[in-house]
Amino acid sequence: VPVFIFAGLLVHCVFLVSIFDIYFSSPLVHGMTPHQTLLPPPAKRLVLFVADGLRADSLYELSSDNTTQAPYLRGVLENNGSWGVSHTRVPTESRPGHVALIAGFYEDVSAVAKGWKENPVEFDSVFNESKYTWSWGSPDILPMFAKGATGDHVYTFCYSAESEDFGAEDAAKLDTWVFDHVKSFFNSSKGNQTLFSALNEDKVVLFLHLLGIDTNGHAHRPNSREYKENIRKVDEGIKEIASMIENFYGNDGKTAFILTSDHGMTDWGSHGAGHPSETLTPLIVWGAGVNYPQKVTSQSFEDNFLKEWKLEDLKRLDVNQADIAPLMASLIGVPFPLNSVGTLPLEYLNNSAHFKAESIFTNAVQILEQFKVKMSQKKETTLSFLFTPFKPLSDSEQINFLKKVRLYIQQQKYDEAVSLCKTLINLALEGLSYYHTYDRLFLGLSIAMGFVGWTTYVILVIIKTHTNLTKIVRINNKESTVLFYSFVFVGMTIFFFLLIQTCPWTYYVYCLLPVPVWYAVVREFSVIQDLATYLLSLHISQFVGFLLVCTIGIEILVFSFFYRSTLTVGLLVFAGWPVITQLWVKAKTATLIWTLLCVLLAIFPLMPVVGREPNVPLVIATGLLTLLISCFSLASLCKSKNKYRNDEDLKVYFYQMLSITLSTYVVSSTHDSLKNKQGLPVLNQVISWMTLVSSLVLPLRSSTFLFQRLFSILLSLMSTYLLLSTGYEALFPLVLSGLMFVWISMEQAALQHYGLSLKPKLAVFNFSYATDITQFRQLHLDDVRRSFFFVFFIVTAFFGTGNIASVNSFDPASVYCFLTVFSPFMMGGLLLLKVVIPFVLVSCAFEAVQVTTQLSSK
Repeated sequence: VPVFIFAGLLVHCVFLVSIFDIYFSSPLVHGMTPHQTLLPPPAKRLVLFVADGLRADSLYELSSDNTTQAPYLRGVLENNGSWGVSHTRVPTESRPGHVALIAGFYEDVSAVAKGWKENPVEFDSVFNESKYTWSWGSPDILPMFAKGATGDHVYTFCYSAESEDFGAEDAAKLDTWVFDHVKSFFNSSKGNQTLFSALNEDKVVLFLHLLGIDTNGHAHRPNSREYKENIRKVDEGIKEIASMIENFYGNDGKTAFILTSDHGMTDWGSHGAGHPSETLTPLIVWGAGVNYPQKVTSQSFEDNFLKEWKLEDLKRLDVNQADIAPLMASLIGVPFPLNSVGTLPLEYLNNSAHFKAESIFTNAVQILEQFKVKMSQKKETTLSFLFTPFKPLSDSEQINFLKKVRLYIQQQKYDEAVSLCKTLINLALEGLSYYHTYDRLFLGLSIAMGFVGWTTYVILVIIKTHTNLTKIVRINNKESTVLFYSFVFVGMTIFFFLLIQTCPWTYYVYCLLPVPVWYAVVREFSVIQDLATYLLSLHISQFVGFLLVCTIGIEILVFSFFYRSTLTVGLLVFAGWPVITQLWVKAKTATLIWTLLCVLLAIFPLMPVVGREPNVPLVIATGLLTLLISCFSLASLCKSKNKYRNDEDLKVYFYQMLSITLSTYVVSSTHDSLKNKQGLPVLNQVISWMTLVSSLVLPLRSSTFLFQRLFSILLSLMSTYLLLSTGYEALFPLVLSGLMFVWISMEQAALQHYGLSLKPKLAVFNFSYATDITQFRQLHLDDVRRSFFFVFFIVTAFFGTGNIASVNSFDPASVYCFLTVFSPFMMGGLLLLKVVIPFVLVSCAFEAVQVTTQLSSK
């Protein structure tokens, strides 16, 4: 058994890691040479403002009295510059957003393992290609571009990490800090000749990262007064900085300005997924080399924002977020970042047709370089007769494209050159994706074979060990030896095949794993034969009926991943289960409670995703309800005979009830404190962390009688769950646990119904007693239904109050009782704990079902 469990853990670890390796590997390649346009650039310097967490609609929309939150920026887009919407990609987090803006590529999701801070891979950026870059803002963002830079020319000025406090009195002070430090920096340069000379060089970038809007959005929601007031402060700050910089350089007309955002934000104050409120960000560009506003009579977009924003007459120029990096590079004449996949948005440029054609040609060559490196890498690790090249961009096609473009530019056919370059860029990007995912099908099939093989093996072991279907068959040693060497030969063939192609070591793991797994399956061939014989002996209608029920059940589980309401359908079917199977005859009271709780639990998947509508009074009410149930439980325990309890158990109960009381108080107190902008009280923080630690220890000290131990686990986990709740989800574990308690009783009735067991007294069932192995029974068809119930309840525990597969379904307010200062790993860990708590409750109940229905837990 230990070997079997170890093998299971190992196999599942491989499956888990493979997801990141196959689907989320880094798209970057190295070994390209920098390319830049040789014509003189329009700007000597660039000022980049990134308003973190600023939604496009929040900046562009007008209030009910036709006034704007950002009068200066509105004036810029109406009179001086070009504007549009920058479309970001999932995950809509700060680090990937800034990497797309400044380096021009979309980062792999595995960067989340670095907390979106460190560089998982080295990459080039506009800052690295500049002569000097000075940046001000968050310690989470600025250092990653300085670390990745060659030489000592990217300078960062950051406030302390502790300043990023969601519970702070005014998060806009983060932006005020940036504006004040930029002003003092320019003032100090007047008395520092070295700095003054550096600032007057060409190819200079000034980067202002403004985090206040994002912090206020998380803390107060984007429709709040604080969020909108922060936009106004940012607008005023940008106006002052732009004016100061123009004066500093004597209004030489050589400064370009860009304002954009790394991502937006949902109405409930989170981001990370692909909702339009998260992916649509503003882009306003003005100054040297930038087009003035273009008047139009009509323009069409899929959304209806132009009318809402009253900007129908000004041309809207939408871009992908990665397109901003080549735009910045083109404006100040630095090489395009080596890893950039952005396409230069020519409509933003106010320059000659020749300059535009040369710039987009440089852009195309730079992306084509990446394609060529990616292709050569894949060619080197694939046998020549197996290699399938990307046909639209063969070597001859590449040469043909480049010759044609160069000829068009020489003949001054600039429009044709631009059109051809855009075609070449699109093909090169397709080719990059083709080679990046070249091995995906092959590796995916290997993992699928491993998974199917492991599942098959587990089923065969269960049938062999716990049913009467199999006969004892003597193994033929000769056949066994031939089988073993056949699989060894297959393994060696795969090994040498991978070795010849110099594949990464992970490929060996994914491709060789199915070999021992399928060897173990084939060794159990006699069990497969016995199972097939049994299935063929069944009546056809019985067999088809069972298959149909299984398929519908599994499809409900699959649909629940996309539509939470499917769980409601499943739970309503569960409610009628005792009536359909005539089980209600043996357990009328339990059936009534079961039906009621199933219907109650079925309401949760129909509710909005947790966090969107905070309801602290409901959390407090749940705490009080839990306390009331605890009192009834304690009263019944005190009335019971001495053999069911001792003083130690009563002490543990008392501590857990105290913990629930404190949790309810802390939720109420913290909410009031943050509402009054007084921050998180230290006492509340201490109580929260102590409750968390004690909730993991106290159940181990509780009574080992079945329902007492399970109730103790519920109380302990409930005290932590209350601290992590913001609304109706606080009730979820309570209803779920109630259903789990009834489920244990219902399974007892089911055992009697099928005549498999006498009814044991659940009240006196004790976990501490050694299980009598001789009492274990063989598996029955009803155990398949029992295991399906378990899987269904696990899925309900995961998706019952929201979609945990989506980053934006987490509300940072959930962790405010523990901490308010931004800390991605700590916050992520606490949110993960919140997700796991209902899962633990279901698992504990299932273990109780297994033991009480006389099945081996194994």
